[in-house]
Amino acid sequence: MTSTDSTDSIDSTSGATGADAGSGAEDVASLTRRVEAWIADDPDAFSRNELTAVLQTIRSEDETVREAALEDLRDRFSGSLQFGTAGLRGAMQAGPNRMNRAVILRAAAGLAAYLVDSLGEQDAQPDHKHGLLHRHEPAAPARPKIVVGYDARHNSHTYALDSAAVFTAAGLDVVLLPSALPTPVLAFAVRHLDADAGVMVTASHNPPADNGYKVYLGGRAVTGSGQGAQIVPPFDALIAAKIAAAPPAVQVPRAEEGWSIAGPEVLTAYLDAVGALADDTAPRDLSIVVTPLHGVGGAVVDHVLRAAGYQDVFLVPEQADPDPAFPTVAFPNPEEPGAIDLSLAYAQTLGADLVIANDPDADRCAVAVKDHRAEQDFATNSGGDTGPREGWRMLHGDEVGALLGELVASRETSGLLASSIVSSRLLGRIAAAHGLDHASTLTGFKWISRVDGLVFGYEEALGYCVDPGTVRDKDGISAALLMVQLADRLKAQGRTLVDALDDLARAHGLHLTDQLSARFTDLAQIPLTMQRLRTSPPASLAGSAVIETVDLSDGVDGLPPTDGLRLVAEDGSRVIVRPSGTEPKVKCYLEVIVPVASDASVDEVTEARHTAAGRLQAIRADMSSALGISPA
Repeated sequence: MTSTDSTDSIDSTSGATGADAGSGAEDVASLTRRVEAWIADDPDAFSRNELTAVLQTIRSEDETVREAALEDLRDRFSGSLQFGTAGLRGAMQAGPNRMNRAVILRAAAGLAAYLVDSLGEQDAQPDHKHGLLHRHEPAAPARPKIVVGYDARHNSHTYALDSAAVFTAAGLDVVLLPSALPTPVLAFAVRHLDADAGVMVTASHNPPADNGYKVYLGGRAVTGSGQGAQIVPPFDALIAAKIAAAPPAVQVPRAEEGWSIAGPEVLTAYLDAVGALADDTAPRDLSIVVTPLHGVGGAVVDHVLRAAGYQDVFLVPEQADPDPAFPTVAFPNPEEPGAIDLSLAYAQTLGADLVIANDPDADRCAVAVKDHRAEQDFATNSGGDTGPREGWRMLHGDEVGALLGELVASRETSGLLASSIVSSRLLGRIAAAHGLDHASTLTGFKWISRVDGLVFGYEEALGYCVDPGTVRDKDGISAALLMVQLADRLKAQGRTLVDALDDLARAHGLHLTDQLSARFTDLAQIPLTMQRLRTSPPASLAGSAVIETVDLSDGVDGLPPTDGLRLVAEDGSRVIVRPSGTEPKVKCYLEVIVPVASDASVDEVTEARHTAAGRLQAIRADMSSALGISPA
């Protein structure tokens, strides 16, 4: 969770005496006044009661309880939840530095004000009864149109309804999706309905206590290749300024009615568009285990696969239905250790060919396969879950990106492949081999999806855009269909996705990637960690001298500045370090390249993989030492 610094933040110290004690008392009094003012302006009774209870706790006679409550309030009121290119994301609690109805109401008011101001305001008069704006003919230009979607997390539907009410009161033409649906459906709807903007209420793969607010611009608000994509600068700052100027939440006008609920035709149109990607020549002989990880993608993915002719689809029952508590996983992110263990166990028991795992809003797609090399690697492992012991492993996002990139590139005669700067360099080689261009972008699909001429884009964090003309964002559902069909065709040839990866290694060299990350509870440690690395970067990576150290905050390769550092070693190994944009983490993206002969045998490719894996382990150790973090 990120926040702006507040000029009136509290920094009292318990146990102070004399003048310090007086200052501390004033700080507590000031904090109390700000909390009470927030309560008075908060339209949500639950949030008001929550803060009132915490205020009562700071009067506790138990010093430990009292100080814990004070620290809680200081954090909640240390600033405002910051609106950026990722929209809003944070823990659902009361206060300005949290996700709650008051914050959502002001965010919606700010976004509405931006759209009205930037697209032109019609002749309008307010309806004081319903908070509506009545239009007078001629109505030109048309009212800004916005689509609102939501997932199944706690409060998502409430936040979506609040947004629709605020947008309607501001005079926007508002379409609310009819139920909790995947993020790609909202991204599709923005373009399909020619909307000027879209809002998706979701925290994607964050922990259960979080929620978020993604903003897309399209229609007349953004034209060209970025139409229908998530916002980038300067739009985030322009919208943030309008949010800052919005009145207190209790004063934000809200309509009681006036928005429309989308019918089933929007979802049907999305399903038809994804279904059109299906290859009619595929054998349809594949057994698939699917998990939505308690999110909203299960029914949609199941429908897409069955409509494409795949009937042997097993939806993991414990995780099939939306559940905002995400009870079977520690973190609802397929990348997190253990998240797909249940799916792997079912796959082994059922003798499945493939595992597909989506994150809770289904914009990401993970793929797991049975790999004889993994079976060998885990042969001496007496612990762990059934899947890995039997040779199942999840493909890295770069591996799936390479497979999809090769698939799309083989079908295209023109266009461009794009990937983020932290993703593998393999996609660039694939593009060149097919006579296509390649672009590296800053991290995030808001950058990848707006590249001119895009025919395929991906980022290593399991995000893939296989049909940019339809969905200008990552889409875990369409990616799942293409991966299923690729595995299906390979199976008919007596081959697997692992064999296809070996083919790419023979053609372009073995590119092996991994990630090292550290999660922080003290957010101040993130910039300190980055500064420590800038000051004292490692001199070598796995014994190979570092020959290039680039501070990405200076802006490189024609890209805007971003907080990060790139290290390249003499043997071609590369490390990029950056803070996560959505989680309290510092991430290190590692890549090694090992030459492989074009006619290399399976054993020779296997040996190259072992060599690459050894280098990655050594680089992990080097970076852990440089950053002062645990390599776990």
